[in-house]
Amino acid sequence: MTESDQQPWGRVDETGTVFVRTSDGEREVGQYPDATPEEALAYFERKYADLAGQVGLLEQRVRRGAPAADVAKAVSTLSTSVADAHAVGDLESLSRRLEALSGTTKELTEQQQAEAKAALEVAVAERTTIVEQAEALAAQDPAKTQWKQATAELDALFASWQRHQQDGPRLPKNDANELWKRFRAARSTIEQHRKAFFAELDAAHRDVRTRKQRLIERAEALAPRGADAVGDYRSLLDEWKQAGRAGKKLDDQLWAKFKAAGDVLFSAKAEIDAKDDEEYRANLDEKLVLLTEAEALLTETDAKQARAALNRVQRKWDEIGKVPRDQVRAVEDRLRKVENHVRSLEDERWQREDPEKKARSEGMLGQLNDAIEKLESEVAAAEAAGDAKAAAAAREALDARRAWLKAVGG
Repeated sequence: MTESDQQPWGRVDETGTVFVRTSDGEREVGQYPDATPEEALAYFERKYADLAGQVGLLEQRVRRGAPAADVAKAVSTLSTSVADAHAVGDLESLSRRLEALSGTTKELTEQQQAEAKAALEVAVAERTTIVEQAEALAAQDPAKTQWKQATAELDALFASWQRHQQDGPRLPKNDANELWKRFRAARSTIEQHRKAFFAELDAAHRDVRTRKQRLIERAEALAPRGADAVGDYRSLLDEWKQAGRAGKKLDDQLWAKFKAAGDVLFSAKAEIDAKDDEEYRANLDEKLVLLTEAEALLTETDAKQARAALNRVQRKWDEIGKVPRDQVRAVEDRLRKVENHVRSLEDERWQREDPEKKARSEGMLGQLNDAIEKLESEVAAAEAAGDAKAAAAAREALDARRAWLKAVGG
């Protein structure tokens, strides 16, 4: 027996023919001319190794969850290849491994069907959520909707819908059609609301624009009257504030024209005010001197004298006349402080000299004096009679009345 006869899965005869051994015997697999028996066997063993590698790769694919249909097709193809293989090796082992994969394919099919069903349920739920969000947008009050934000949200929902269609599992036709019908209806409603809202807004803006243009024309017509028309312009400004909005960009343009018309009037008034202020500068100097005199009254305590002095200051104040506009508040506040002081002195005096209060006080004093006089007699009579207890009681009441008298100023 030659060395080639010792190979467990094949041999080479004297003609160079290669055989593979199986449980059913041996069969010819081919020839490898002009080579040694070892080289011939090695060639057909490499063919076996290729088949074993393909089976191994298929087993790995199964473990990784390859589609069951693909696995079944590959098992069928490899089984045929192994059965007729022109290779030397344990072909029966490869066949058993392929048969095992056939059994696994059934389990894999059931598992993948369950996973596919679960994935389909998730996809339907996710697609339904997208539809419900779109329907919620469609149900909003168009007048209260933030349309920029709503449009962005709708675009995002549509993009999400497209991703589901491209990347997600294929939905049953009826479910897919029903969901798309709802989503499309929501989009149409939103678009109709948006168009209606902006059409109404455009109409409102046109009305506001017309009103403001008329206000601009009326404001510009005031220019010949100069400063005398400032009051009328302020009335137009009130109307402007109530006119509404014509859109930000257009509103800014209209306001610039309206303001320019007002600036003409205020500029004319500012010139007149500047001349008046210059004329009133001397009045300010006189009033500052008068304030120094008036503020001396802040230390006065006699109400009558303070009132008389203040009256003189106030008469002279009015005779002097106006001061520059930017000084009015300052000088008026200083005079007001003096007036408040004099008023407080008069209030205090009134509290002291209030006729009703004085009458009440005098009536109480008379009653207390009468009571004291009576109690003094009772004390003397009790002491004369030797009634110590009665004398002590009368003296206690007498002391109390005298304390009251002192408290009310008697």
